[in-house]
Amino acid sequence: MKKRTIYQILARVFNNPVSANIPNGSIQENGCGKMESFTPAVLNEIKENGYTDIWFTGLLAHASRTGYSGFGIPQSHPATVKGHAGSPYAIRDYYDIDPDLAVNISNRMDEFASLVGRVHEAGLGFIMDFVPNHVARQYHSISTPKGKYGLGESDNPMEPFSTSNNFYYFPGQSLGGGIDWQGYVENPAKATGNDRFSPWPSECDWYETVKLNYGIDYRNGDRHFDPIPDTWIKMTDILLFWASKGVDAFRCDMAEMVPVEFWHYAIAKVKSKYKKVEFIAEIYNPGSYSSYVEYGGFDWLYDKVGLYDTLRAIVEGRESATAITRCWQNTGQMGPHMLHFMENHDEQRIASDFFAGNPEKALPAMVVSALMDSCPVMVYAGQELGERGMDTEGFSGRDGRTTIFDYWSPDTLHRLYSDGHFGDSRLTEQEKQLRSFYSRLMNIARSERCVSNGRFFDLMYVNPVSGQFNPHRTYAFMRADSHHAMLTVANFDGMAVNAAVNIPQHAFDYMQLTARNACLLTDLISGNTQRSDISPERPVRVSIPPYSAAVLRWKI
Repeated sequence: MKKRTIYQILARVFNNPVSANIPNGSIQENGCGKMESFTPAVLNEIKENGYTDIWFTGLLAHASRTGYSGFGIPQSHPATVKGHAGSPYAIRDYYDIDPDLAVNISNRMDEFASLVGRVHEAGLGFIMDFVPNHVARQYHSISTPKGKYGLGESDNPMEPFSTSNNFYYFPGQSLGGGIDWQGYVENPAKATGNDRFSPWPSECDWYETVKLNYGIDYRNGDRHFDPIPDTWIKMTDILLFWASKGVDAFRCDMAEMVPVEFWHYAIAKVKSKYKKVEFIAEIYNPGSYSSYVEYGGFDWLYDKVGLYDTLRAIVEGRESATAITRCWQNTGQMGPHMLHFMENHDEQRIASDFFAGNPEKALPAMVVSALMDSCPVMVYAGQELGERGMDTEGFSGRDGRTTIFDYWSPDTLHRLYSDGHFGDSRLTEQEKQLRSFYSRLMNIARSERCVSNGRFFDLMYVNPVSGQFNPHRTYAFMRADSHHAMLTVANFDGMAVNAAVNIPQHAFDYMQLTARNACLLTDLISGNTQRSDISPERPVRVSIPPYSAAVLRWKI
C-alpha cells in the first residue's frame, strides 16, 4: 500500500494569469484560472514534487454573480451569492462544471474530461468535491441526465417535511432575517444549509445555501429511512455520474451533517460499480469517527480536531510537544483512516498574522503530520511557498485565508505559475528553499516504505526532560519495515538543538530491530550522514536546526 500525498488546488486562483487584482473585482477585472492551464508539464512537476493525488476544489457549477445567460445558464440573484465569484460550496448544478473554469464555455464538460485524462496520464489521482449537505439558494440543474428529475423539481412546498421532498419548507412564510435580500423573494422559505431551521437566517449563517432533506424530520428528530428518501437516490446518482467520468475520490463536504445511514447506502452503491473510488469525509466529531468508517464506508476522515489542532497549538507555543502522544493515543484504531494537514481552504494560512506569522515555524509540525502515520497527508497550494493569505480580496476580508468567494490571484501562486510557465524561477530564495523542503518531505512520505507500511513507535516516554532532550519542544518517534528503520526528531524551537535520543529495548523488540555499532544513518531531509550506535544502552545523538527535523534512516 502506498501512502497518499494530496495537493489541494482551488482551481479558480491557482493559475489565474491576472496579477493586478482589485478588491471585489469581476472576472473581467481580476481574471480566473482555467482547467486548460493544467498542462502535462504542470501536472508532471506537481508529481515530481512528491504528490500522488490532486484535489481540485471548486469544479462543480456554483452560484456566481458572473452572467452566462447567453449559454443557457441561469443567472443567480446577487443577494444569494457571497462575493463576486461565489462559494464553491453553494452548488447551482450538480451535473455541470463551473463555466468560469472553461476556455470554451459550451465545451466545459469536454474540457473537464480532458483534464481528468491529463491527470491520469501524469500518474496522479483525481479528487473532486461532493457537497452533500446543502445547495445554492437558487439551485436549478440544466444538465440533469435525461429521464431523471433535478433536486426540488417534484417537491411539494406546502409540506414542511416529506421523504419525497429534497428541501425543508416553511409554508406561508417568506425568507427574511437580517439579510438585505435586494428584492429576492423565496416563498415558502427553505431551511438554510447550516441547519438553520427557520425562515430568518442571519449574516453569520450559510444564508446563500439551502439544507437538503435526507429523511430526518427537523421538527421532532424522527428518522424516516424506509422507504429510501428521494434525496438519497438523487445524490447517489450524482456520485455515480462523476465516478463514471473517471473521478478517483470524493472529498465529501461537511459529511457528518448528513446521516451516516445515507453514506452506508451511497458508498456501497458507488463501490459496487467502481471498486477503486475512495471517499474522504470532512468531519469534526471524534465520537462519530468509527461509525463513518466502519458503517458509513469512508476511507479517510479529516484529522482536524485531533492532530491539526494539537500541532497548531504547539507551533503557537500554547501546548507541549508531549501532547502529540496523547493525540495519537486518543485516535486509536482510527489512525490509519485519518487525513493529516496543516492547511486547507477553511483554515488560516500558517504564515498569516493569525497563525505562526512565519512558514518555517510549522515545518517540524509538517514533518510529524507527514511521517508519523501511513494515512494520507495533504498540502494546500501556496503553503509550500509561505503564502500568507493576508490580502483583502473582497467578501472574505483580511482573515489569513485565501479567498474562496472572490476572483483573485495570490502573489506567490502567480509567480509560481505565470505566462504558461510553472516553476520557481520567479520565487525568492526563501520561497525556493521552503518549496524544496516540502518537495523532499512529500517524496519521503510517498516513497519510503517504512512510512507507508512500517510500524510506529513513540519515543517520548523514555526521553523525559534533561539537558539533552526537551520533550516540550522536541518530538521523537520511529518507523520501520523489513528493510529500513527511521528515527524522526522534530525541533519546534527557534534554536538549534543537539539532542540525545534514547531508544528502549521495547522498541527493538516491537520494531524487530537488532542493536548495531557505528551504523550509517542518512538524514533524508538534509542529505547529511553520520555514524552512530543503535542500541538500548546508548542514545542516538542528533543535531537539528531551528524549526526543522532530522529524519535518520538506516538499513536493517
